Amino acid sequence: MKQNVIVTCALTGAGDTTRKSGFVPISPGQIAASAVEAANAGAAVVHIHVRDLDTGQGSRDVALYRETVRRVRDSGVDVVLNLTAGMGGDLVLDDEDPLKPVDGTDLVNAADRLPHVEELLPDICTLDCGSLNFGEGHQLYVSTPDMLRAGAKRIQELGVKPELEIFDTGQLWFATKLIEEGLIDAPPLFQLCMGIPYGAPADPALLQTMVKMLPEGAQWASFAIGRDQMPWVAQSALLGGHVRVGLEDNLYLSKGVKATNGQLVERAVTILENLGATIATPDEARAQLNLKGADRATAR
Repeated sequence: MKQNVIVTCALTGAGDTTRKSGFVPISPGQIAASAVEAANAGAAVVHIHVRDLDTGQGSRDVALYRETVRRVRDSGVDVVLNLTAGMGGDLVLDDEDPLKPVDGTDLVNAADRLPHVEELLPDICTLDCGSLNFGEGHQLYVSTPDMLRAGAKRIQELGVKPELEIFDTGQLWFATKLIEEGLIDAPPLFQLCMGIPYGAPADPALLQTMVKMLPEGAQWASFAIGRDQMPWVAQSALLGGHVRVGLEDNLYLSKGVKATNGQLVERAVTILENLGATIATPDEARAQLNLKGADRATAR
């Protein structure tokens, strides 16, 4: 089991969850306050999406990222910033004419998924390592090999650590190709994402298989969604990984009891400490992941 575990809190995501829980943060102020809450509860890393202020849905608006990051950095609370770069991959097809995208489509090239990363230079940004049938209906997440190579190269040029988001075994296979091609700096950081329809199911045996597929020296974390979130904290740590919790992946502390991000982090910390692990500080996380350092954007 890994002895010093990095806890990431995924604060809000882009899913249609804001109507299901009043604790899901929407505005930059709410997201930043939730980041501070999570950090004070023991999260070394916060994973940040932003949301449209009118609809509550996920957004790629750089101004929203700018304000959110400024508020977190100005809070004085030390935490590693992990910004999503996965927005801009949504394709929804028309039932009668599959060549016609319909409402809900937000599909752009690799460069157009990164302007907030280029401006704000977070410690980490995500790189979703393949395409996926995203749940029921006609929605797909699109991230082709050439898109991924272009995105990985640009992220590398920026000096930002890519978190390789892995939703199935084929994506893990391709991510190792990016490493072999020199597009990912050591140590690579993997996030094994389990239970998202229709990617890798939340099966402990499958997680163990995926861990065995990781390249030597890789840093990795794993999470599962919904009711599997907290059991997965233990699963991941016992196999030598870091962990992720947060309202992006699960809204409940227990059956019928809605959670805050801080409460989910506190629960994860308790599980880890009961297993005998210590909780990594932000500086310890930076050292383990070989990050370039915080607040580079403010130093320019």
